[in-house]
Parts: sequence; C-alpha cells; structure tokens
Amino acid sequence: MKKLAMLFVAAATLFLYTGCGKSGSNKDPDYTCTTCTTTPEAKVANDASFKGVYKGVLIGSTGTIKFDVNNAGTTLTATLVIDGVISTLTATVIAQSGQTPTYVSDFTGTLNGQPVTIKFSVGSGGQNPVVVSATVPGHTGITFVLAKETSTALIEAFEGTYETTKPESGTFNIILSRKLALWGALARKNGSTEVDNDANGTISGDNLVREGITIATIAGDALAGEFTDGNNKKVTLKGKRTL
Repeated sequence: MKKLAMLFVAAATLFLYTGCGKSGSNKDPDYTCTTCTTTPEAKVANDASFKGVYKGVLIGSTGTIKFDVNNAGTTLTATLVIDGVISTLTATVIAQSGQTPTYVSDFTGTLNGQPVTIKFSVGSGGQNPVVVSATVPGHTGITFVLAKETSTALIEAFEGTYETTKPESGTFNIILSRKLALWGALARKNGSTEVDNDANGTISGDNLVREGITIATIAGDALAGEFTDGNNKKVTLKGKRTL
C-alpha cells in the first residue's frame, strides 16, 4: 500500500467489481510501441530523490506526459502528447532547500501555436507527484495520473477505451509498473466532463487485477479484457502502450 500510495495518485470508485473477469479476444499481441523504451530512463542516483523521471496519462482529451526533472543533469522538461500532438515544455525553477513540496514549477511551451502551462509539484523523495494545474488551449478540465519511475521499475502508459452493455463507452487510460506489479487508471464516459480517477490494482502474471477480478490481460504492448460490474453489465477494455 505504501508503494501504491507513492506511485499512483487516485480518488473515487470507477466500477464495482463482482463476478468473473476474463482476457479479451480483441487485444493485439502484434502491436509494438516503436517509440517506447523497454528499460527505465530514470538514473539510480535519483531513486529516492525528487529528481528523476515521472510518467503519466491524461484525459481531456487523451494523451500522455513525461517530466524530466534533472534526471541526467540540469534538464527540466516535460513532453506532453495530447490527441497525437507533441509539445515540449521547459522550466527554469530550481528546487529550494526546506521548500514544501520540494519541487514545484510551471512547465511552459506551445501546442498548435498557442501557449501551454502545466504546474508540477513533487515531494523530496519523489512522493506525491501531481499536476497542480494545467492550461492547454482547446482542452479544458484535464486530469492527470502520474508515477515516479525508478532505475529498476519502468513505468508504462497505455491509452485505451471501454464499452459496456448499458450501453456506454469512453476513454480508459492506464499507467503501470510490471516490476512493482501495480497499475492505476483514469476513465471518462464519452460526452461527459467527469473523470473517474480511482481505478487501481495489482498485476498478477500478465493480468490486471482489481479486488480479485481480472479486468484485462497484457500482451506485449497491448491489453484487453472483459468483466462484469456490480450492475451485471459487461465491461470491455482495450488499449495500446504509447509511452
């Protein structure tokens, strides 16, 4: 629970899980994320520090973000990918001794020619990494979930969708660490502005498990699955790794 609290920032219930779950037939084991690293980028010297690499997913629309906070020198950058458009943001703030949180700064840049500002903060040991606020033209109400990568625990980000027999459909984006056997996610119903941000659980083998139920199975850089929720609706998930 301590590792989970440090790695995955979350808050209310996404689904009530009952019955059984199974891996889905719609996963794509042949998909490979050609831009994704297969080993941690974080340096060992930063494992217990605010310095290092932080990765996450976002909803509003959909995408990923990666912060480099002095991981291998003086670099202070963030790479934001939203709806497939890439924006490189920079910061100039240096951590101050005794400051709480230890590091907090605006990362600024442009997206489609318009100014972007994302305020990021993190504690002295890399705990509680959060996006405090985000101003991204054309994308209001963005929600993030972040995790600190370490030299031994790669963080992966998957962007995906869900469908239910309600019927209902929406976005379901996941970050996970196979090494730590933990995952966390964000979900939003199509047409809604409300984001559910408390979907999290463990990884058993290749299975994403929530309260004892397998909700999806990872196959390479893809995942998919089906389960029944507390209202006897079948929920189908699928996604692909993008970071």
